[in-house]
Amino acid sequence: MKIVVINGPSINMLGIREPAIYGEETYDDLCEKIYSHCRIKGIKVEIYQSNHEGDLVDKIQDCFHKADGIIINAAGYTHTSIAIADALRAVNIPTVEVHISEPKEREEYRHFSYTEEVSIASIRGEGTNGYLKAIDLLEITIKNMK
Repeated sequence: MKIVVINGPSINMLGIREPAIYGEETYDDLCEKIYSHCRIKGIKVEIYQSNHEGDLVDKIQDCFHKADGIIINAAGYTHTSIAIADALRAVNIPTVEVHISEPKEREEYRHFSYTEEVSIASIRGEGTNGYLKAIDLLEITIKNMK
C-alpha cells in the first residue's frame, strides 16, 4: 500500500508561521511523525510540499496508477482551487483532506473547501495528529476496497 501526502503553501513554514494557530512543530517534525507512523504500519509513504498550485496539480496527476491513497492539505488553495479539486476528481484515488487548524472556526473565507467535495473525509482541527488519523482511515478504506 502506498499513500502520498501532498501539502500546499506555507506548510513548510510550520513552527514559524502563526504558532498559536498551527503549533510549534516544524515541517521536519511533521514529516518524521508521518514516516514513523507509516513505518510501524508497513505503509509506503511519499511526502510532497509546494507553494505552487500547478505543481500540486502535477503531483496529484503523478499519483495516477502509482498511489493507493492521497492525503491533501491544500492550505490556502483549499478555498480557491478548482484545479486541485478537478485533479483529485480525475485520478479518482481515495483522498482524505487534512487541516491542522479548524477552518470553520476562522475567517469566513476559509469555511468553504473545494477539496472536501472530492474527499472521502475531512479531518480538521486535530493539529498534525490529523495526518495520522488520515493515514489510519485510508488504510482501512483501501483494505476494504480490495
